[in-house]
Amino acid sequence: MTNDRKMKSIFERYLTIWVILCIIGGIVLGKIMPELAQKLDSMSIFVNDAPVVSIPIAICLFLMMYPIMVKIDFGSVIKAGKSGKPVFLTLFVNWCIKPFTMYAIAFLFLGILFRGFIGADATDIVKMPFGLNLTVGATHGAGTVIMHEGVKMLQIPLWRSYLAGCILLGIAPCTAMVLVWGFLARGNDGLTLVMVAINSLTMLVLYGVLGGFLLGIGRLPVPWQALLLSIGIYVALPLTAGYISRKWIIAIKGETWFKETFLHVLTPITITALLATLVLLFSFKGETILDNPLTIIWIAIPLFIQTVLIFWLGYGLAKLLKLKYEDAAPAALIGASNHFEVAIATSVMLFGLSSGAALATVVGVLIEVPLMLMLVKICLKTRGWFDHPVK
Repeated sequence: MTNDRKMKSIFERYLTIWVILCIIGGIVLGKIMPELAQKLDSMSIFVNDAPVVSIPIAICLFLMMYPIMVKIDFGSVIKAGKSGKPVFLTLFVNWCIKPFTMYAIAFLFLGILFRGFIGADATDIVKMPFGLNLTVGATHGAGTVIMHEGVKMLQIPLWRSYLAGCILLGIAPCTAMVLVWGFLARGNDGLTLVMVAINSLTMLVLYGVLGGFLLGIGRLPVPWQALLLSIGIYVALPLTAGYISRKWIIAIKGETWFKETFLHVLTPITITALLATLVLLFSFKGETILDNPLTIIWIAIPLFIQTVLIFWLGYGLAKLLKLKYEDAAPAALIGASNHFEVAIATSVMLFGLSSGAALATVVGVLIEVPLMLMLVKICLKTRGWFDHPVK
């Protein structure tokens, strides 16, 4: 265990505290400078007069993702066949089960059980999907086109906006923090990196497909090109940059310098960029939270249930497949955790910085760290369930 990894795990162990401080800071900033978030949100790339890509969020997300992607040795992916069972398990859970259980659980709680608490008639104003040129008063899915501050927007039920955020979390398996969770659980670090690489590549294909399908079922149709653009900007770009720069740096400076110097410099960048994004989000959503502070609880409950369910499903299947503990733990943890960085950025791009969907993805960040630390402890306490527990 290197000192860098010790420091990193300690820093990220207290991520929940930093998240809470950013929430408070964002709300205070929104009160003091309410025009700041709107101005930042207006700094976008426009397509057909519609804000498609938020430039500040895109920059923040690249800084979140690049340090993770540059660590991946894609040569290991080719050798993944030697670890076929855990790789198959994580792909099966992440892409064949998790998106659909997330939709079902979120719909049950937000659309039925908690709908009255959220507000049966409460609405949210979100971005009009780019590529559409509907007239004011026209319907699109569950929404109605309205004119808001001189811009055509879509007015949708608030609970459906929260549902959209949950969907975007459910279709984004973790490819960042899971490296920390697997390390803390004494899992197979090499295998974890292989699964991260494979899930990153899989996201390039399936994120847009599943996202478009499930959002459409939820009557929140989003053009396919929007989701494809999202995954291109928020996953493919840092993935490509990481791959190219890794080869270039190692070729010039050597692998030792790359691992011991370059990666050490990058260590705090991911979390810093994430926290900056959260300040932006809460500077815009603070008023909603203050008006209805229980909102976070209504969103957190289905996310909590989903995370625990997927963990036990993955962990149980790992036991049935007779995996070693050091392979079973990261395989279960990667399914349970979410790629909240991509979910946040996608929700902001598709629905807007002030949307309920963006808020739901932020709640995912808020509960992820303490919840995943709890699951790590469960893994460590149940090592004896497997034939080859870590000593």
